[in-house]
Amino acid sequence: MAHEPIIPRARLGFIIPSSNRNSEPDIQHFAPDGVVPHFMRLRMTGPHSVALDDLMPRIADAASILADTKCDVITLHCTGTSMSGGFGAERTVMKTITDATGRPGLATATCLMAALATLNARKLVFISESPEEGHGKKRRFLQDAGYDIVGDRPASLAGSDEACITPPAFWADMARDTMVPEADAIFISCANILATHVIEELEAELGVPVVTSNQVVLWHALRTAGYADRVPGLGRLGTLAEAPAQAAQ
Repeated sequence: MAHEPIIPRARLGFIIPSSNRNSEPDIQHFAPDGVVPHFMRLRMTGPHSVALDDLMPRIADAASILADTKCDVITLHCTGTSMSGGFGAERTVMKTITDATGRPGLATATCLMAALATLNARKLVFISESPEEGHGKKRRFLQDAGYDIVGDRPASLAGSDEACITPPAFWADMARDTMVPEADAIFISCANILATHVIEELEAELGVPVVTSNQVVLWHALRTAGYADRVPGLGRLGTLAEAPAQAAQ
């Protein structure tokens, strides 16, 4: 008896911090049928944090290992790490992954910028899990990238152990409290938080797009792999295809 092989539509690779506990379930939950996410863990945050340039050989090695799964796209998925070298350094991350694997490389920062370009959003309410020092570094990256931060607030959580168990309602309340009328979008930063599940609730209530780290990497990785699926649960962004010119921004 002949049996048809089971061939996924796409395999998406993600390099995540070793301490991250929410990217995997989030991305697996929202991934469309036939799209398989694969994950590689790398010590890159907290006590393992180093300058982005020093992290590049480890990123290349992790990407090479992940490429054994035949991923169509590989993303370095850590918001703070992808922004830590300053605006423009995320392109080096992308090139490092591509050079090591022959596959398209992405970083959370580039996925975010592609999403905001597609949403035509320049005036942002910016919320992150970090204390002010880390929050400020990400805010500077966004400002250097040309975004106008019209409202921002650090949650000042005590590291990844607290971030990963803080409930979605916490992020929804922060967004409501920080929202200002002139905002084009709300960006809730961090791959290790439970914010993705309140995107549609907040968009319906506040009337602007809401973007989160896990949402943008899944969306942009899908688009980079050539799939324009409407992704339920990912809010306004999940309904949009991406123009090729926007991907490079």
